[in-house]
Amino acid sequence: MAELPRSGDPAPEFTLPSAPEASITLGDLRGRPVVLAFYPADFSPVCSDQMALYQAVKPEFDRYDAVVLGISVDGVWCHRAFADSRNLRFPLLSDFEPKGEVARAYGSFDAITGEALRTLFVLDRDGKVFWSEVSPPGVNPGADGILAALDAMAAATAGAAPGGSA
Repeated sequence: MAELPRSGDPAPEFTLPSAPEASITLGDLRGRPVVLAFYPADFSPVCSDQMALYQAVKPEFDRYDAVVLGISVDGVWCHRAFADSRNLRFPLLSDFEPKGEVARAYGSFDAITGEALRTLFVLDRDGKVFWSEVSPPGVNPGADGILAALDAMAAATAGAAPGGSA
């Protein structure tokens, strides 16, 4: 496994399919915090719970104007079926071909299983890594770390703004 990008490092750029005829480019999201949630596979029990939790917590992410992106090596049609079955209303990106290329760039690919590791990243408005966490297989990382990172980032930004308090 490659090393994870560290806090303050520029996040590796990518463009990935979000649907059969649509894609998302990370650079297009500059100006907003971005949550990258790499996960092993659609429809697996832990992944299903994890993504459903992020949908339930989405109003909290929205308070920070954060974009949430789920990323796995599954194809766009599998993502569509998974999102529809779980009522997910945030993009699921397909890191399918070349398989796991983006996960590899983020140090989040398991070459043995051929899947993404369960890894979370919070990127700041400038596209730099603010926080990251790798969870053990079979463990749902929840949303507390993401929310704490978004809160810390918002506090740091407010403190750095002219007239803001530290």
